[in-house]
Amino acid sequence: MKILLATPADAPAIANILTGWNAATPWMPRVHSRRSEKGFARLLVDRGWTIVAQDRGRVVGFLSRDGDEVHALYLIPAARGQGIGKALLDDAKAAVPRLSLYTFQANAGACRFYRREGFTEAFRTDGAGNDEHLPDIRFCWRAA
Repeated sequence: MKILLATPADAPAIANILTGWNAATPWMPRVHSRRSEKGFARLLVDRGWTIVAQDRGRVVGFLSRDGDEVHALYLIPAARGQGIGKALLDDAKAAVPRLSLYTFQANAGACRFYRREGFTEAFRTDGAGNDEHLPDIRFCWRAA
């Protein structure tokens, strides 16, 4: 597996990962069109915020970060539980002394993952500030 800066050629795979996660998550409302997800993926790449995990040349996950704010961390289902998400997060941790992110309260797996990776809960919201209007949690991490 390799971790690389995303290129425009990676944007379709990133969009597919987002679409797949949304489709496979029963509690996630569908608020963005497929076209919008493709545009969002291109934006994340064009801004230089995104790294990808590639396995045999195939994008299996990505992390998008602007400074110390993680905007997205997603993997294809087959890549989960293999340390790929941790590797992407470790790359981000190596770049900055602190990180912050939001994750949905309903995403129990993500909450466990971030806690295991040293993130602490800063606060919870009722979801009024996100597109999906789902309650979320603000997590923060600081280098030791």
